[in-house]
Amino acid sequence: MNRTVLSIAKRAAATVQKSASAAPNSKLFVAGLSRSVDEKSLKDAFSSFGDVTEVRIMYDKDSGRSRGFGFVNFSKEDEAICAKDAMDGKALLGRPLRISFALERVRGGPVIVRRLSDSGDDYNRNG
Repeated sequence: MNRTVLSIAKRAAATVQKSASAAPNSKLFVAGLSRSVDEKSLKDAFSSFGDVTEVRIMYDKDSGRSRGFGFVNFSKEDEAICAKDAMDGKALLGRPLRISFALERVRGGPVIVRRLSDSGDDYNRNG
């Protein structure tokens, strides 16, 4: 049974590594948003780089306030690349944006956390 779990974990890690290395896509992750930024102002800020197909800002379920990040989808990958290069680090309503390519989220997939070092399992040692 332990061998099966290890095999599944290795395949999942390879899949995550593969998807992370294929970074450029037409969906951008935008962090550092001011609480006063709404979907319209975010779309306006990015629409000069190409056809923005969707804008989503993530909101807190309890308070309804912005969580400070969102997603901007472009119709073409090269438009997203231009927008990322131009807007990363630029201020929008007084706050600098941090932009990266969004990773596809797989529902029900395993969550893989990389180790900081490969020196061994610290939690399996006695002492």
